[in-house]
Amino acid sequence: MDPEHLPVINNYLDANEPVSSEARLSRMHFHDNQRKVDYVLAYHYRKRGAHLGQGSPGHSLAVVSNGETGKERRAGGPGDIELGPLDALEEERREQRDEFEHNLMAAGLELEKDLESKSQGSVFVRIHAPWQVLAREAEFLKIKVPTKKMYEIKAGGSIAKTFNAILQKLSSPLQPRVPEHNNNRMKNLSYPFSREKMYLYNIQEKDTFFDNATRSRIVHEILKRTACSRANNTMGINSLIANNIYEAAYPLHDGEYDSPGDDMNDRKLLYQEWARYGVFYKFQPIDLIRKYFGEKIGLYFAWLGLYTSFLIPSSVTGVIVFLYGCATIEEDIPSKEMCDQHNAFTMCPLCDKSCDYWNLSSACGTARASHLFDNPATVFFSIFMALWATMFLENWKRLQMRLGYFWDLTGIEEEEERSQEHSRPEYETKVREKMLKESGKLVVQKLDANSAEDDEDDEDKLSWRDRFPGYLMNFASILFMIALTFSIVFGVIVYRITTAAALSLNKATRSNVRVTVTATAVIINLVVILILDEIYGAVAKWLTKIEVPKTEQTFEERLILKAFLLKFVNAYSPIFYVAFFKGRFVGRPGSYVYVFDGYRMEECAPGGCLMELCIQLSIIMLGKQLIQNNIFEIGVPKLKKLFRKLKDETEPGESDPDHSKRPEQWDLDYSLEPYTGLTPEYMEMIIQFGFVTLFVASFPLAPVFALLNNVIEVRLDAKKFVTELRRPDAVRTKDIGIWFDILSGIGKFSVIINAFVIAVTSDFIPRLVYQYSYSHNGTLHGFVNHTLSFFNVSQLKEGTQPENSHFDQEVQFCRFKDYREPPWAPNPYEFSKQYWSVLSARLAFVIIFQNLVMFLSVLVDWMIPDIPTDISDQIKKEKSLLVDFFLKEEHEKVKLADEPTQRSQGGGDRSRRSRAASSAPSGRSQPGSIASSGSQHTNV
Repeated sequence: MDPEHLPVINNYLDANEPVSSEARLSRMHFHDNQRKVDYVLAYHYRKRGAHLGQGSPGHSLAVVSNGETGKERRAGGPGDIELGPLDALEEERREQRDEFEHNLMAAGLELEKDLESKSQGSVFVRIHAPWQVLAREAEFLKIKVPTKKMYEIKAGGSIAKTFNAILQKLSSPLQPRVPEHNNNRMKNLSYPFSREKMYLYNIQEKDTFFDNATRSRIVHEILKRTACSRANNTMGINSLIANNIYEAAYPLHDGEYDSPGDDMNDRKLLYQEWARYGVFYKFQPIDLIRKYFGEKIGLYFAWLGLYTSFLIPSSVTGVIVFLYGCATIEEDIPSKEMCDQHNAFTMCPLCDKSCDYWNLSSACGTARASHLFDNPATVFFSIFMALWATMFLENWKRLQMRLGYFWDLTGIEEEEERSQEHSRPEYETKVREKMLKESGKLVVQKLDANSAEDDEDDEDKLSWRDRFPGYLMNFASILFMIALTFSIVFGVIVYRITTAAALSLNKATRSNVRVTVTATAVIINLVVILILDEIYGAVAKWLTKIEVPKTEQTFEERLILKAFLLKFVNAYSPIFYVAFFKGRFVGRPGSYVYVFDGYRMEECAPGGCLMELCIQLSIIMLGKQLIQNNIFEIGVPKLKKLFRKLKDETEPGESDPDHSKRPEQWDLDYSLEPYTGLTPEYMEMIIQFGFVTLFVASFPLAPVFALLNNVIEVRLDAKKFVTELRRPDAVRTKDIGIWFDILSGIGKFSVIINAFVIAVTSDFIPRLVYQYSYSHNGTLHGFVNHTLSFFNVSQLKEGTQPENSHFDQEVQFCRFKDYREPPWAPNPYEFSKQYWSVLSARLAFVIIFQNLVMFLSVLVDWMIPDIPTDISDQIKKEKSLLVDFFLKEEHEKVKLADEPTQRSQGGGDRSRRSRAASSAPSGRSQPGSIASSGSQHTNV
């Protein structure tokens, strides 16, 4: 059927009738100032060869209503524009939009749209959901709404009440000034909405009973399941956007956040009390965030707030550990021995030919700095941080349950499953292509006709054979990306080796070789990590697309796993190299390991690799936080906004006579960045969580820098959501999903990593072994000499001896750091007995440390219940109150239904009894009709 003959577009505002400013008091409503805009669809149209009539108005409107009668569309008006032959695609899209909008109206929605009065431009389709549609969909989605019954939330015993009162009084300056925080002791009983039980709910005004987020969520559900047969029976607005039929679909923000005057809306309130850097010291208004953005975003900011608050005790402990290292630096015997110039430890050359012998005392500064992070307190801090991660996850589970109780998120599994049934556009296209190949076009048409039934079928229509090429490409691509990361790490190693050799040739730069090479290599690593992070994010998205997951949730989970794997390897591979591989494969004097001809593998500094690991970790962590998380998040959106503004200014088109007027809210929101999900926000925090937990034994100040970053990050994300992004669709979810499993995995992995850092990278175990097995007086005196082996310089290979040695005395033996037999031993340069003692002690420490910390973590997990006791009691109480409330309301309903029957039976004579008897059947059928009339004011 030709869309022009469809009779649903039946009410047009006269293009010549001015819309009075008094009628446009609200920018959130249709132009009748009555119906609220719940959702907006936007598309761009272009008319080639179009010639507009004279005086085309800029504010022409086409009001598409549901069943209203109005003015007929005038022939030859501004909307009647003949299209040229090159506009077949544009005409096809217009027909698809017309059909989709008519299907929306058939579902009960009311639409208002602009006339396409210019040769090109953007058109906004405003959607309003009337009460009948809201009530129907709320019942279908089982949306919980508050009933008339309210009850008090008990705070526990008298001690708990007193403690809570004191805590609330002390924290009152930190509380945001929002209405939700004023009364948190009373709670409404909630029950899934039902049109048959309207008497349960306190419905005062139908327009405000469902808040804006719920209204837009209901409309979005209708948009997702509405089909369009002209677009190959495409299901839902997401498919139409993917096919460029519509450009965007979004709910409106609640007005402007920086509007002058005292008029207040939720967006403005969030901006003033949450999304400004000036309120960084205040708690987050989590309930208002959830009300405005939905539960999914509310849970993210609740998780981020809890994580940031948990960083406070770990930061304090890390600072104490660092100060302990500073305070005991003068008492550290090994560093004193290294700095004592009377202990003339003549060390073997660091490179061939150009490097001379050197005194160990010249590395005094490195040894003293290493003690700041390599001391017994770091072992305690590693155990503390492992338990801290467990405590954090356990407290998050408790907070999640508490929020689930207050936000009525219990029992939403069915609703989640229903929302996950919508197939992705790419999946539908793939299925359609498969059916076309297998059975021809007739089967596809049959599939199109019955797609509604097919969509309810959970069976995946793509077999493993269909997905095998995608899986194979995923496997090969991920292996290639990981190999690429390792190759870049190896390239940086080669850079360090060659640069160190080149700088050693020059006397002027020879003294600062190690500092120069380390600093420049870390900066190169940081730049490569930042670049590869962006590349890997795009690659992970592309790889997930070619897998063709069926639902959005499956797509998101697979994308998260791929992106996390690639970014984890990218961020931590240089750190893993320094921690566990650098200096392990050097060889020994006379038998060094060479990368290329003449270039030896690099060694650790005399004080060990822990100091270099600390430098590497700190620069990469701080660089990622400063550049990627903050500068990119602030600068890139501003550049995009500037680019879009320049594009709009330079784009040709007619001048809009209403351009100087105040723009509508849908125009303002359209100019904002589209919401793309929470994956980038979670990902940067998860990678940071890895920096805080995985290598914390080498850098106790990591929680401090994470805390400083997160204080800014919370407000930065808040400002982005409130001021720079279109309003996201409200999504109900009861947890943070796969991110919790990743956090739990990192927490367990951190125990193993820190055990190996302490055992292998630091000198903690060699010092213990020396102190309790080889020291004569139970102290660390003589430890440095114990760790250095002897080498006879006459056994150096020809051509590797130092040229023009300026050493003061003739060198017969030089020292190198390793546990090997001396040249005069029966088996010279073999691993000594001390080496095997230290190695066994290291392995024993890893096993003991890992099992001890794992046991303590399980103990903490067992001691802290996942569900708080008060919440468990309140859930049981709520169920009991709900049953009592149901019985009471049903009793009153029956009582109201029985009153007319009792009045009709009041007479005593036979005729009245006869009449009462004759009316008995209607009296029995009366309760239903009386109940419906009794709730007439809220009947649907």
